[in-house]
Amino acid sequence: MLIKELSRRTGVSVRSIRYYETKNIINSRRMENGYRDYDDDAIERINTIQFYLSLGINTDDIAKIIECPISIQKDRPLCKAAYELYKTKLNEVNKQLAILQTVQLRLRERIREFERQDY
Repeated sequence: MLIKELSRRTGVSVRSIRYYETKNIINSRRMENGYRDYDDDAIERINTIQFYLSLGINTDDIAKIIECPISIQKDRPLCKAAYELYKTKLNEVNKQLAILQTVQLRLRERIREFERQDY
């Protein structure tokens, strides 16, 4: 399929797909006219890339783990790079959650202060 069709079927821009190619996380073959040609597996690959991006993982890290074999029984990566990346990302998320909880507490305190006052 051509890049426009892949874009349409995945909802990912042509520009992003080209960028993924420069990062070697998706591949195409060139037709005689120079157009990119993608197989049906490219759709699943794009979906996988989008999943990792939604987790806040950048394309450089995605490139490190995208070829990682998956355990069919447990549907999880079998390489240490993915494991380490997931642990690092979880630590980052936990730190962000702690910050957000502090902000939430402070906002609640401020709201209570306003609610105690008569206007």
